[in-house]
Amino acid sequence: MNKVFASPEAALEGVLFDGMTIMSGGFGLSGNPESLIPVIRDNGVKNLTVISNNAGADGFGLWMLLKSRQVGKMISSYVGENKLFEQQCMDGELELELNPQGTLAERIRAGGAGIPAFYTKTGVGTVVAEGKPVETFEGEEYVRETWLRSDLSIVRAWRADTAGNLQYRKTARNFNPNMATAGKITVVEVEEIVPEGTMDPDNIHTPGIFVDRVIKATINEKRIENLTTRPREAV
Repeated sequence: MNKVFASPEAALEGVLFDGMTIMSGGFGLSGNPESLIPVIRDNGVKNLTVISNNAGADGFGLWMLLKSRQVGKMISSYVGENKLFEQQCMDGELELELNPQGTLAERIRAGGAGIPAFYTKTGVGTVVAEGKPVETFEGEEYVRETWLRSDLSIVRAWRADTAGNLQYRKTARNFNPNMATAGKITVVEVEEIVPEGTMDPDNIHTPGIFVDRVIKATINEKRIENLTTRPREAV
């Protein structure tokens, strides 16, 4: 089955609706679905719940959806240096469900694996555990966390074949593989599309069964959030 669509617009056609939950891959500015986010912005869909480690940076990534006031709630682990994200939270415009990063990753993985809940020590005795069941195992307290799933997962990978099998590259792998499994519909943008059967099965990171639509990325900026260099030595 050929899962390749002609453009980001075509891949998201008929998928977006007000009030939906979207998972968006990436960590900082690495592995962001750069081509798909602007299409969501231009569609004008609103009151979104967005699940992502962070919300991009000023002028880039999910920042676009915050700027257009399309996001009603963020489920994240890092507000970071996104001043718009911070300001909207402080002003009460944006609901924020803040998660420890490992807990966020496991909640997403659990959603893809069909595991409704799990227990973790992270957050016990803090505001993270407020309102959640806490149980004791082998003399230690653990807080119960629930899975995360989405109506749509937008994912960035390095390479796909026409059947939707995916490979990721280096740090851009981050949250993308787990999110690919946790969406009712998963749309993936990639840098390279190859014929089915081209990729070594041992090197496939996400099997195509989890992927519904694939497009070739139209934006490949790959910005660096904080560029740090050392001074050149005098010659």
